[in-house]
Amino acid sequence: KECLLMGESHENIFASAGVHPHDAKDAPEDFVDQIYDLMTFDSMVAVGEMGLDYFRNISDPEIQKNVFRAQMGIAQSLKKPVIFHNRDADDDVIKILKEFPDVRGVAHCFSSNLETAKAFMELGYFISFSGNLTFKNSHLPEVAKDLPLDRILVETDSPYLSPVPHRGKPNEPGRTRFVAEKLAEIHDVPLKVIAEKTTANAMGLFRLPKIK
Repeated sequence: KECLLMGESHENIFASAGVHPHDAKDAPEDFVDQIYDLMTFDSMVAVGEMGLDYFRNISDPEIQKNVFRAQMGIAQSLKKPVIFHNRDADDDVIKILKEFPDVRGVAHCFSSNLETAKAFMELGYFISFSGNLTFKNSHLPEVAKDLPLDRILVETDSPYLSPVPHRGKPNEPGRTRFVAEKLAEIHDVPLKVIAEKTTANAMGLFRLPKIK
């Protein structure tokens, strides 16, 4: 709701609403109705963050899947894109995405392998990279270099995963630039190309108005 207030009061800020997999076990009985209510605001452009997280398993996997499916259903009915989380749950995430073939969206803070990235793209999803793309010994540059720029987004996952050279410090949206610079290095293109491509991708996916 705080994000909604920001989106409604600032012209170029937009919001999403959803139940993170860690919070699935504590989701109120009327969480679906609450999300539907939030989606009535113009600044709400996506459903999420939702998904599955089997690394921490803070919520029971079956509860996570039920809450994930419910939110995919909301997105499908409203024709909204989704922002989904996937950690150590590739197969189950892909299975659930396939149950909603008309839904599109983005794999938030991607951390899996190339095979999974391609599976997501085949289903119509974008791949979004965060600060972990810049980490030493990360496998993600090898994944990113094999993905087309018209299917990639950049983000920060603030306040987490602050990119190099700020790793270990609280993250902030302004550090998206470091992720974009790393992506430009990986694809051997000017930073301007990455900025233009990823901005166009985000605007198309979330149906954003032209930034003023």
